[in-house]
Amino acid sequence: MKTLQLGVLAVLFCFGNAAVSRAQSALRDAQLKGTLLDASGGGVGGVQITARSINDPHAQLWKATSATDGAYLLTLPPGAYHVVFQRKSFVTREFDLDLGAGATRTLDLRLDLERLSATVAVTAFPEPQQIQQTTAPVDVITRQDMDARLSLTLPDALLYSPGVSIGRTGPEGGTASIFLNGGNSDFTKLLVDGTPVNEPGNAVDFSTFTLDNVDKVEVVRGAESAIYGSDAVSGVIQVFTHRGTTSTPELLVYADGGSFSTGHGGAQLSGVLGNFDYAAAAAYFSTNGPQDINAFINRTLSGNFGYRLGEANQLRLSLRNNTSNAQTPGQILLTPPSLDSHTDYQFFSANARWDFSTGKHWHHQLMGAESYSRQFSANPVQSFYATDPAAFCPQTNPAAVATAEFCDFTNPGSLYRYNRASINAQSSYLWSNFGATAGYQYEVENAGIPTLEAGHVRRNNQAGFLDFRYSPHPRATINAAVRAEANGNFGTRVLPRIGASLALLEGRGFWGETRFRAFYGEGIKEPSFTELYNDQFGDLGNPSLKPEASKTWTVGIDQKLSDDRIHLTAEYFSSNFYDIVSFAFCDPANNFCGLPITGLPSFGYYFNTDRARARGLNLTGESRLARWLRLVGNYTYCDSLVLAAPNAFDPTELPGNRLARRPVNSGSLTALASWRRLSGSLSGYFSGRRTDSDFLGLGLDHTPGYARFDTAITYRLSRSVNAYFRALNLLDKAYQDALGYPALSRELRVGMSYRLGGKT
Repeated sequence: MKTLQLGVLAVLFCFGNAAVSRAQSALRDAQLKGTLLDASGGGVGGVQITARSINDPHAQLWKATSATDGAYLLTLPPGAYHVVFQRKSFVTREFDLDLGAGATRTLDLRLDLERLSATVAVTAFPEPQQIQQTTAPVDVITRQDMDARLSLTLPDALLYSPGVSIGRTGPEGGTASIFLNGGNSDFTKLLVDGTPVNEPGNAVDFSTFTLDNVDKVEVVRGAESAIYGSDAVSGVIQVFTHRGTTSTPELLVYADGGSFSTGHGGAQLSGVLGNFDYAAAAAYFSTNGPQDINAFINRTLSGNFGYRLGEANQLRLSLRNNTSNAQTPGQILLTPPSLDSHTDYQFFSANARWDFSTGKHWHHQLMGAESYSRQFSANPVQSFYATDPAAFCPQTNPAAVATAEFCDFTNPGSLYRYNRASINAQSSYLWSNFGATAGYQYEVENAGIPTLEAGHVRRNNQAGFLDFRYSPHPRATINAAVRAEANGNFGTRVLPRIGASLALLEGRGFWGETRFRAFYGEGIKEPSFTELYNDQFGDLGNPSLKPEASKTWTVGIDQKLSDDRIHLTAEYFSSNFYDIVSFAFCDPANNFCGLPITGLPSFGYYFNTDRARARGLNLTGESRLARWLRLVGNYTYCDSLVLAAPNAFDPTELPGNRLARRPVNSGSLTALASWRRLSGSLSGYFSGRRTDSDFLGLGLDHTPGYARFDTAITYRLSRSVNAYFRALNLLDKAYQDALGYPALSRELRVGMSYRLGGKT
């Protein structure tokens, strides 16, 4: 009996010691707790919090998840830890913390939406929003999309975006114009990290814009002048450059080459150093082009730098500079090449932004933006001349080729200079289901145009806008905005927009979410400086011109199927364009076009006379057939029509015709695969017949349709080294995006990339 009692006492002693040991251990544990809030002051649930010992990278990973109200608690042994807060769509936050025994550390954070995320829309609202809340149609092109296709230039990436058609005047270096949802090429506003880069009242030449140091592109379809003012008639495209995100510096070096003596290479360095993040890149591209008459050289420098002053107080500076030189031989399918014609182009943009908060719900932004472009075009030596005396094109070069009536007009050189700079301020009040933003912009536009006797011209503009967002239910968002634009030329215009997004069904399984969107907006484009102030060659500018304008509405349905493995979108759009500027010659025979101008035998003048419309359908689909295979496709039907054009110079511009260089039918299908070390894509793009003109009097009025196939393959040789191969126009299809200008024939490129560092 005594032995039994002693055994029981021994067991109780052991259990007591174990309990005391556990209690003492628990007392020694440290706690990390706090609350995670978004920009509106609401809690962010579902955030994954992980902590790993700094001294032992192979130690246990401690984890916790924030509750719906944003509260979290992480209990772990004392020590030094690297703590990460991570959730999809939000900026990842990382800290190194030293937690003592028994200590309780409170760390409250504000988590901002990640502007570079594919699930966040930045351009559609004054403040970033989850993409399902957008009311206007938005397409996001991610860095992964660009890498999968090994896209080199911005038009390469935009080619596979719904509603976009591209007109290129030749291969690399030829002018590339973007037509969005049937609008004119100067109806789309281009932003680089928030800086407008359109030449005042003009289109953007996308041909020289490479994707080096670019992480994301957003395409917003529909009139957005209520937020962005002039030029946003058909929509807005915004380019976002790379930002540093890793505590260990990351270096990316790449080089490739191939057909037509093409060479391409560059380097990118990025990282985070305390509160400072940085990314800088340099790239070079050159090619001789087909027939050695399409030489093109392009150089790009880019940088993006940020500094966090506090939890909701950040500074950011982004810079981009691009210089290029291109041979421009002309419509070589219709005329002999102009061998000495070339264009030098320089483009620069800068954006300085300060984001800060005052209180839980108030967010403010101050931004300074500037862009300028310099374009020098010259053709000093004649390559061909016209034997017809009526063409007034005598031979000036003994080596020039004789033609019946075509003329290679010489030009010693013309320099065009454009600059636009602005100061922007906005304040937002953000609540869980409500947001209001008030903004102001002051902008100065300058131009130096050789065809203007004044040489230098200037225009000052200012504007104010109000934007409201309300979610009466978690499944519904209503948005309304209005802008008063005071232009230095045409005065004040008031521009509204309104939209709604509604989840009709929140299903799971095969039949997933069904979302309905509707949008209405109005847009304007200011006249160009040439249209306003032209005073040479017998032409006169019209300072009384009104802005070109549009009224646009869209409706669409998004449908997810099969546990979100299939995503389908259908969008109908309708746009009316009016007060489009035209040009007419005026002389006494037509009473000088009804103008009170005397003393001139004849002159050219500009008028707001033309009207057009575009309506159609954008269909997109994405399906993940297997873990390693994904299909992405889109189709656009664009029914465009000239409604009025009393001053048409070409038969294709007369009422009843389609708008030039906008195909009725176009689309693409891409297969994206990734298996072990190998990844690749096979893309097919087709374009139907397009209305166009040779503008040479030959009577040609269209470019035929075509289909083109591209492929890209990447093989991972190691964790740091990739080898890649790209083939454009794989079947060597002869086609034209602009009449008389041959597109690039089959191009093959091979290369390698090396990535060093980048670990968190």
